[in-house]
Amino acid sequence: MHSSTQPAPEGRDTALTIDGRHAINGHDMMPPWPAGMAEIVLGLGCFWGAERLFWQLPGVHVTAVGYAGGVTPNPTYRETCSGRTGHAEVVRVVFDPRIIDLESLLRHFWEAHDPTQGNRQGNDVGPQYRSLILTTDDAQRDTAERSRDAYGEALSHAGRGPITTEIASLTAFYYAEDEHQQYLDKNPGGYCGLKGTGVGCPIG
Repeated sequence: MHSSTQPAPEGRDTALTIDGRHAINGHDMMPPWPAGMAEIVLGLGCFWGAERLFWQLPGVHVTAVGYAGGVTPNPTYRETCSGRTGHAEVVRVVFDPRIIDLESLLRHFWEAHDPTQGNRQGNDVGPQYRSLILTTDDAQRDTAERSRDAYGEALSHAGRGPITTEIASLTAFYYAEDEHQQYLDKNPGGYCGLKGTGVGCPIG
């Protein structure tokens, strides 16, 4: 683990510049979103495989990877991977609730990783890999908490430990560098760390 005595990186005032077009569907990764869309930000370990999971779901308008839940403004990948920014690697999921509801999105979220591991996901160790749900309104938060309790019960019956997933309101989402956006489309043989509690990486 990194020593907590090291200060968080200062970050920067301006956002990292990215192309902003989704490599798969050509949609804009920057707001404003089309009318009727909803947004949630999810952390479930390394964001490369996590993003692919969500961009493949019907009803998801666009995805983007980035950093959230910490203190450093506009951090880089290297800074976030130091574990000192407080951020997690996350996926911004913009979806059409008329096609896919939040409960379905969250079912994919829970089943695709192990939410009982604290500051790690498998061999990926550090707070940047923690399980995290960042909601954009109170209704989302209620739904997220209900789904956490239900999945926690299911895990408990299976002899698993308690869920460590953090649920909070989204305050800031910082886009990751271009090379990380839709990484597994650009690097088809690339690393996917997704592993659920009962199943391996369910995609690909």
